[in-house]
Amino acid sequence: MDWVYLILAGLFEMAGVGMINQWNQKRSARVLLFLVGSFGLSFAFLALAMMTLPMGTAYAVWTGIGASGGALLGMIFYGEARDTKRILFIALVLVSAVGLKFVS
Repeated sequence: MDWVYLILAGLFEMAGVGMINQWNQKRSARVLLFLVGSFGLSFAFLALAMMTLPMGTAYAVWTGIGASGGALLGMIFYGEARDTKRILFIALVLVSAVGLKFVS
């Protein structure tokens, strides 16, 4: 269950990063509520995951999902560059996170 919590934490981190971009485009109470809620849920699930997972592993996987997901959201929804090198390095971050699961 700890890995499920960690994946959920990473997904809410991604949502929070997306909401930061929305906040920069349109400042509204709704966007702010989703921004705070996303990061709040992200930290809550991270805390649950860290009850059993080592801190270093949990934090590395959490930031990897958030950073990779944020970059992918930028490419899909905000027209950011989609070149091969960028996609390769995002894939390396994700592969590293999966690798940490196998050794933990």
